[in-house]
Amino acid sequence: MTVAERVREGLGRCSPAERRVGRALLAEYPAAGLDTVASLAERAGTSGPTVLRFLARLGFSGFPDFQEALRSELTERTASPLTILQADGGDASSPAKRRQRRADLLGNAQEVIPASVAHTLEQLPPNELSAAVELLADPQVRIVAEGGRFTRLLAEYLVRHLMQVRGQARLLPDIPVARADLLLDVGRRDVLVIFDFRRYEPPSKKLADRYAERGAKVILVTDRWLSPISSVADVVLPVGVDAISAYDSLVPALALVEVLIAGVLEVRGDGARKRMADFEQVSLDHGIV
Repeated sequence: MTVAERVREGLGRCSPAERRVGRALLAEYPAAGLDTVASLAERAGTSGPTVLRFLARLGFSGFPDFQEALRSELTERTASPLTILQADGGDASSPAKRRQRRADLLGNAQEVIPASVAHTLEQLPPNELSAAVELLADPQVRIVAEGGRFTRLLAEYLVRHLMQVRGQARLLPDIPVARADLLLDVGRRDVLVIFDFRRYEPPSKKLADRYAERGAKVILVTDRWLSPISSVADVVLPVGVDAISAYDSLVPALALVEVLIAGVLEVRGDGARKRMADFEQVSLDHGIV
């Protein structure tokens, strides 16, 4: 488990003062844990001994042990597919090794991918998931989704479903003038769904900051190391990325998107069914396949 996962899992066993430490950590993760005990205590509005008791409850032997775990995560947070491939490929040029990997490909996939999906769904915070579904199902809000180099595919997948079941959902426009027009009018009736995974992209953080500053809601889907956007997000949904290659898997994130879609359908009920029927009819009337 990452430090963030240990914090979230341990909050229910903590005193109110210790929970403040955990929330302070998650609000500015991981930076809040990389300073001193006194600094973290000040952020949480509590004392140094309370910080240490909280860390002990999570299983850390002390503050140095806790910070060492964070520093190890920082290395993972910035890993690229190339660095992962290089770290794993000391004998990658060996023909025998490559043949073995090809032979094990399906077996590895059967083991790794279902386990990562299962762990993601087991570890999703129920309150966060419910909050995300309620926001996405609210007919009074306008939804915009965006992602990164690969995760924009997930944003588009979500939006295409929301267009059918509730309307007022769109992908952040590629056209500069359309993007500026949308960002100019962001307000309290808007919800941003942002997908941001390791090697977190600065434009995504800037976009989330814009929505938060304008009083809109931000739903963040991220990996277990937590995007910097978590500091301004109203809802944080972490997913696994364990993969059988040097590229992080998006399968667990796709599973989460399908859970969100199912939740919106359930909440919207008859409204969703009517919208879907009307959507189908207008598609037929205008030859939209």
